[in-house]
Amino acid sequence: MTKKHLTEEKIQRMIASDPDAPEATDDQIARAKPFQEVFPELASNLRKNLGGRPRSENPKVAVSLRLDQEVVARFKAQGPGWQSRMNEALRSAAGL
Repeated sequence: MTKKHLTEEKIQRMIASDPDAPEATDDQIARAKPFQEVFPELASNLRKNLGGRPRSENPKVAVSLRLDQEVVARFKAQGPGWQSRMNEALRSAAGL
């Protein structure tokens, strides 16, 4: 794949030729306000609707751990959910 490098002159010509996206003036930039200040309700709703899982009251901690291949293979062989089963086995071994 060949990349074409754009010169500053070419970039400026492309900006000037786009009527839907004129370059902001220094005055416009100076008067700009943060989105959440201009639209507080919308900003609040956007923060609430980020998606994903609900926050856990007892979140897991990511760790890097080296285990024997046979141990991991045994848990994986039991199918999906092997990490949760491994966590439960460790909880039991720790007396939790």
